[in-house]
Amino acid sequence: MNSSDLTIKQLTHLVGGGLTPRMVRHYHQLGLLPQPVRSPSNYRLYTQKDVLRLQRIVALKQQGFQLNHIRNILEVEPEADTTVNLMGQLQQQYRAVMQQISQLRQTASALEGLLGRDRHCQIIQAEVLAQLKLLDVETQAGLGGLENLWSGLDAEIHTHSEAFSESLQRLLPDLSHRSEIEQHLISQLVLACGDVSLVSFVKLSRDAIAASREALSASCQIVVDTQTVAAALDQTRLLHLGCHIETLIDNPHITTATEAELAFWQHREWRSKLQQVNQGCVLVVGYAPSVLVEICEALTNQKIQPALVIAMPIGFSHAPAAKRQLMQQGIPFITVEGTLGGGALAATALNALVESLIDKPDCHCYLKNLVDSLEC
Repeated sequence: MNSSDLTIKQLTHLVGGGLTPRMVRHYHQLGLLPQPVRSPSNYRLYTQKDVLRLQRIVALKQQGFQLNHIRNILEVEPEADTTVNLMGQLQQQYRAVMQQISQLRQTASALEGLLGRDRHCQIIQAEVLAQLKLLDVETQAGLGGLENLWSGLDAEIHTHSEAFSESLQRLLPDLSHRSEIEQHLISQLVLACGDVSLVSFVKLSRDAIAASREALSASCQIVVDTQTVAAALDQTRLLHLGCHIETLIDNPHITTATEAELAFWQHREWRSKLQQVNQGCVLVVGYAPSVLVEICEALTNQKIQPALVIAMPIGFSHAPAAKRQLMQQGIPFITVEGTLGGGALAATALNALVESLIDKPDCHCYLKNLVDSLEC
C-alpha cells in the first residue's frame, strides 16, 4: 500500500458533494469507475486519478446529467471525430428524455384532470374514480367508456367558473416551509404557465422578499427589458406606490425573445442606458438573455446597485448561464432555473410582490396618467 493510496471512506470525504461509499460501489457496478486495487486485507485502494474521475462524475450529476450520459461523456477522447459522435449520442439521449417527459406530462395531465376538480365537481369525480377501477380498456367499448367518463367531467365546466385556489391546494407540493408571500408568488407563477412542475425551478434569495417590499414601498424605479413585459405589469398598483416604469429596449415593434436579443446586441445605447438605472431599482428581465448577462457584468464591476433582479429570460444556453451568474452575485434575486421563463412569468413575479403590498384601488385614475404620458 502506497502512502498516497486512499480508502473508500477517505475517497468520499475528499471528493465531497454528498458522495457515499455505497454510491462509489454502485459506480463500480455500472462501469463508471474502474475497479480499484486491493490491499492485503482486501480493502479497496484509490488513487488521485480516481479522485479526479469521481469529482467529474459528481459535478456532472449535480448539473442534471444522468449516469448513462456521464459514462458516454467521460469515455470519449478529446478528438474531433469522437466529439461529433458524442454530440450525436447526446442528441439521441436528449430525444429519449424528451419522449419520457412527454409521456410523464400526459400522465400528469390525466391526474390533474382528476385532482384539480373543485367541490362542485366532487360528486361526478367520485363516480369517475369508481368507474375507472372497473374499466375494461381491452375492448373498443371500453375505450369509448373512458371517453364518456371524461366527457361527464368536462360537462361540469359549464355550470360554474373555475376555482383556481382549490385546484392548487390539491396539486402544489408542500410549501409550508415558505413564507405566505412566497407561497402566493409561486402559486401565481404556476397559474401564469399552467405547469405545476415549475415550482421546483423557482429560486429566490433569502432576502428577495424583504428587499422587494422595501424598494417598492419607497417608490423605486422599475426597469424592464421590453415593452411587452411593461404592458403586463400591474400599473394600477404601481402608480399608487409611486413606482415609475422604464423600458430598456424601448422599441414597440420588438415583441419576441429573438428580436429583443438581437436588438440589445446591436444597439449600444441600450447597454449604456442599463448602466444608468437608479440605485435601489427593481430590474425585470423576461426575454433577452443578453440583458441579464449585461446586468451581471455591471454588478460585478459595481456599476449598478439594484434592490432586486427578477430574471426570467428565455433561451437554451445563454439564459441558463446568465441565471447561474446572477445567483452568484450576492444580490437579492428571483429567477426560474434553466430554460424556463418569459415575459408573462417575469411580470407575474413583480405583480405578485406588488399585490402583497397594496390592495388594487377601486378606480382608474392611473389611466389619466398614462394618457398624459403618451401625449408628452
